[in-house]
Amino acid sequence: MDAKRELLNVLLSNARESTPDLARQTGLSESEVESLVAELESEGVVRGYHAVVDWNRLPEEHVEAEVELNVELDRETGYEEIARRIAKFPEVASLRLVSGDYDFAVDVEGESMHDVSNFVSEQIAPIPEVTQTVTHFVMETYKKRGIEFDDRDEDDRLSVSP
Repeated sequence: MDAKRELLNVLLSNARESTPDLARQTGLSESEVESLVAELESEGVVRGYHAVVDWNRLPEEHVEAEVELNVELDRETGYEEIARRIAKFPEVASLRLVSGDYDFAVDVEGESMHDVSNFVSEQIAPIPEVTQTVTHFVMETYKKRGIEFDDRDEDDRLSVSP
């Protein structure tokens, strides 16, 4: 495995590792790690560092939804143009062109189901090329960005026997 790929794998598992720890885990020198990280960032390979948040552990409401979008292209409009328009909204956490039954997969975040619903109906659905939206609200997260959320309370339902 090449040094960049190995460094990326370590960063993906924990982007908060110190340079000495990254060097130890990859077998590179600290200066090589610093140089490779700077190179990966300047090339646009590494585009940011993010925390994985378990929103259920906070008192404030936070809602995530996965939205399927179907679009109809014309001669002047391509996927990239539609994606640029959709990506500009702060509510859009991620946007991907996908294969299958729909064209775009959009992860939307908001403070309430009402906020997310309004955003989809008032900002996304009216885009002329959008022909259909299907919104799936996330009810529970078990794993996100490789991190398992397995420390939930045990099932407190009572068992019923006949």
